[in-house]
Amino acid sequence: MNRDELADFLRVRRSRVTPAEVGLPGGERRRTPGLRRQEVAQLAGMSIDYYIRLEQGRGPHPSRQVLNALARALMLSGDERTHLLHLAGHAVETPRIREDVPQSLLHLLEFMEEVPAYVLDARYDIRAWNPLANVLMGGLDTVAPDDRNVIRWVFMSPHIAEYLSDEEKGRFARSSVADLRAAAGRYPDDRKIQALVAEMLALSPHFAELWARYEVEIRREQRKQVTHPLVGTIDAICQVMPVPDREDLRLVLYTTEPGSPSHQALRDLRQLTLSS
Repeated sequence: MNRDELADFLRVRRSRVTPAEVGLPGGERRRTPGLRRQEVAQLAGMSIDYYIRLEQGRGPHPSRQVLNALARALMLSGDERTHLLHLAGHAVETPRIREDVPQSLLHLLEFMEEVPAYVLDARYDIRAWNPLANVLMGGLDTVAPDDRNVIRWVFMSPHIAEYLSDEEKGRFARSSVADLRAAAGRYPDDRKIQALVAEMLALSPHFAELWARYEVEIRREQRKQVTHPLVGTIDAICQVMPVPDREDLRLVLYTTEPGSPSHQALRDLRQLTLSS
């Protein structure tokens, strides 16, 4: 159980729920952003003293029943509720991030000749890719393994401020941080995730600002625009698919609408790679 992280998470989520959202009167002299502690305790059906101790990081080990009640009171999403359970030490078992990629998954990448695809782990390290993804992403095979990290690429870019101001790119950056926080809760003992977070907090004010929001969300399908020097702009749907029996891995696919200019651009890119 991570008492400090649990306390921080509860405080931040409480500040983001308005009384109106849970059917409580706001009041003219309300100074507390979001809900008051006693209001959360009332909604969750627990004593105010018990809830205060949880927010101060000195409470007992809460049961699943208590955590579920808090999740309802704070209007947590499914991903946020799962994160809450992880912080309180209620995972069925402590999972770990493995270093291997199943051979069957490597074969699948090779068979997907017209779709850029790569394997991403919970630390946001790219672990394997197919030839089209290699070309589309600027030569993954020329990058050192320790440098193939999407979080570092995004937040250490000199264009990060411009990146975040773009609606689509900014949504990708925010969802990636929220997804990394979910991974940090799911793998509390993974030192590489801890080191990545510490590094980004020290080096990137933009990352630190997003991390402080305590948003939790598992990455799923999202639109993405990629500009390649050989074929121009490609509008793709970035599909993030879980790998069966491997919670630490996901298969990322860039698909385009059949017959669209972006679809043709991917085909042209593939032909260029085959003829080179």
